[in-house]
Parts: sequence; C-alpha cells; structure tokens
Amino acid sequence: MTPIIRIATLKDLTVLLRFEQGVIEAERPFDPTIKECEITYYDISELITSPYSEVFVAEIENEIVASGYVKIKSDRHYLKHEKQGYLGFMYVSEKHRGKQLNKHIIDALLQWCKLRNIFEVRLDVYDDNIPAINAYQKVGFKKHMINMRLDIENLDL
Repeated sequence: MTPIIRIATLKDLTVLLRFEQGVIEAERPFDPTIKECEITYYDISELITSPYSEVFVAEIENEIVASGYVKIKSDRHYLKHEKQGYLGFMYVSEKHRGKQLNKHIIDALLQWCKLRNIFEVRLDVYDDNIPAINAYQKVGFKKHMINMRLDIENLDL
C-alpha cells in the first residue's frame, strides 16, 4: 500500500512521543553519554506549531508508521548560507522498515525547505549507525564533518 505523507498535528502527539522513545532506544547503544533514565530529545509540540519547523508523518492504513522533522536554524556567520534546514526525529516503526518510508519523509522535508529558500540541509547521525548512514546516503547526503569526543574522567593526565 502506498503511504500517505502528511504534516503532523497535535492530535498525533501520543504516537510521536512513542516514536521519540524508539529513537532514543535505538541510539543508546551508540552513545554512552545518554542518561539511563527516561529522557526526551524534542519538544514535539513546539516543532509542530512553530513557523520555523515542520513534522511530517507517513501513514499506512490510517496508522502513523514514520516521522521526521525539519527546523530552520541560523548558521555560522562565516558560511556561504545564513540558514540551514536541520533534520531530526527520523523514525520508522519496526514492522514497516525497508519500505523507503524514510525517503518519502525526507523528500517532504526537503520540499518544505526549498519552498522557504533553504538550500543547505544537515543532520547528525552516529558514526557507528551504518544502516542510518546508508539510508541517508541513498537520498544524497554526504559525510561532511566528524564530531569526536573523549571521556577524561578516568584518564591519567
């Protein structure tokens, strides 16, 4: 069945909050700095209602099965562009993975950016999250910069 891609509303919040926990659960193995307690990443209500962001969802048979957001952010003064579209909250429910739903969501997010004359689009992905990197590369993203970290708590200096 062909998915319906649409803008999320506040009525979708219960499902989206569950998806957020799915994103966090999927990312915990890649990031030892994430707290062990229940956390949230996003203010989903704000992302839905702000004129500077949009949340899209994919529906199959009236069930929300995927999500993603884009937020317009000011960028660093020395770059060629003043604003960027930042993507996040990319989630596909487990039973619907492999159906190119992520691509459909990203296409909608990119179209939203283009309509607002935002042509620089970025996202963050964990270096060890090979499936996600492959999915983003399939739609045209390229690796750009590596963010590195070092835990020095137990390091002899």
